Amino acid sequence: MNRRTFISGLTLSTGALTLSPLESFGSLSSNKKQVEISGNYQRYKADIVIAGGGLGGCAAAFAALRNGLTVIMTEETDWIGGQLTQQAVPPDEHQWIETHGATALYRAFREKIREYYKAQYPLTDTAKNIEFLNPGNGSVSRLCHEPKVALYILQQMFAPYESARKLIILLNHKAINAESDGKKVRTLEVQSSISKRRIQLVAPYYVDATEIGDLLPMTGTDYVTGTESRSVTGESHAPEEGDPENNQAFTMCFSMDFVDGEDWVIPKPEQYDFWNTFVPKLSKPWPGSMLGLHYSNPQTLEPKKLGFHPEGIPTGDLLNLWLYRRILHKDNFEEGFYKGDITLVNWPQNDYLPGNLVDVSDEEFKKHVEGGKQLSLSLLYWLQTQAPRPDGGKGWKGLRLRPDVVGTEDGLAKYPYVRESRRIKALFTVLEEHVGKEQRSEVSGMTGEDLQAAEFYDSVGIGYYHIDLHPSSKGDNYIDFPSLPFQIPLGALIPQKMENLLPANKNIGTTHITNGCYRLHPVEWSIGEAVGMLVPFAMAKNVKPVDVRQDKGLLKQFQDMVRAQGIETEWPKTKPNG
Repeated sequence: MNRRTFISGLTLSTGALTLSPLESFGSLSSNKKQVEISGNYQRYKADIVIAGGGLGGCAAAFAALRNGLTVIMTEETDWIGGQLTQQAVPPDEHQWIETHGATALYRAFREKIREYYKAQYPLTDTAKNIEFLNPGNGSVSRLCHEPKVALYILQQMFAPYESARKLIILLNHKAINAESDGKKVRTLEVQSSISKRRIQLVAPYYVDATEIGDLLPMTGTDYVTGTESRSVTGESHAPEEGDPENNQAFTMCFSMDFVDGEDWVIPKPEQYDFWNTFVPKLSKPWPGSMLGLHYSNPQTLEPKKLGFHPEGIPTGDLLNLWLYRRILHKDNFEEGFYKGDITLVNWPQNDYLPGNLVDVSDEEFKKHVEGGKQLSLSLLYWLQTQAPRPDGGKGWKGLRLRPDVVGTEDGLAKYPYVRESRRIKALFTVLEEHVGKEQRSEVSGMTGEDLQAAEFYDSVGIGYYHIDLHPSSKGDNYIDFPSLPFQIPLGALIPQKMENLLPANKNIGTTHITNGCYRLHPVEWSIGEAVGMLVPFAMAKNVKPVDVRQDKGLLKQFQDMVRAQGIETEWPKTKPNG
């Protein structure tokens, strides 16, 4: 039967794919009282509380809402959308993204972004007729676009639920405390960064969709951080000794355009002299100071040169950094509408290495974030004043910082682009032998076209990205090697002990190594959407999430529900052309 149904405020026509809400799995009341006020203290109640408004949090909210639940979602900044918006990182996606390897809702979200450009922007006739329009023609993604456009689309998709009071989004609110008995979270307390007001949030289920796994320590949920040793995981690329403080670099991204003939040089940053001479101390040498058009080849670690030209002029065989994350290409728009292209800067040169953001004090966190900001501003100043030009001169004065693009006063992203989080101790942990191409071949004996990632009996989604670990806070250089199109096991989404807290970001049951392919945009969304369906299913069946995985009958019903709502649980045997 071919049906249409409302998904997150959108009516989707999906051809042969059937999308159905929780019709045959039990009914839930969505008429519960959401807000209680006692004295001067506010107490909100809902079916599910989601801490963190990133892509995983938003996807979890959409899935819960379409299945009849009431939702409270908190967000530390004033923008939802996580790495795609507040962190200013265009989507890192695989070559099959337009047809496979993402949920139907994620692809609908992407299509809404394209439709927005076609409806609202002065595109050329040629650009308007491109089916898979890429506004920036950036090389990192098939859909490089402005962060604010993704924000607008998410807000539109949530609007009817907010209007009906089925969803409350608490912007500028951060989780500060939780009440838990070691098995169940009872309450979560959040605080406004503006008014300092505190609110108690109460629900049968809680989802940790924060960027660093904030809820795990405050609820007593068991977790790990940093690197595991090879003796613990058996992973080929794991170190001999583990280190819980060894996490990947974070980045304070920023946006800039180029206006030829104008002078937009910023004041010299306070830490510029430090960063201009800073040479990372890594296990494999970095080729020179941080501020320069070079880095280590991620696969070989040999020195590699990079190109830069803000007018898009080819730089020979060198990768032109300007084009890599370009989010607006002026040639896609009516002549003269844009003075130049707009690009986002998330490069090797502004990966912050001297410190770690996980399990540190608030003071330490702020110190390193400020250091990351100074590094990014120093990179911009270096590009404006010292970067080599083809004519033999130095610097591009017309490079203009674009605070409006990222929604801040200082022109830097609202939040660090975090690549690594606390990770739950899960019922099942994804290892390199499950998804890493070389080790998977070794343990399975498969080669060539027969080689595929491990098949998980409890798969609730699929994804793909190569294993991509950036240089780390404890001196590792890149760890970058091929993976295989993989599944997302339900066991990796369920903590070992905690019964009503679920992860929906980079905090699932992966290792330091396998986090490198499970941490990107569409996979985070898929994780969140699966979690957002697990909660209403468990509530309707009056069981715990662990029971869904352990009971074959329940698991089959849940996987049927997941597939009915537009989530693939296995890759096609023959991949489509990318």
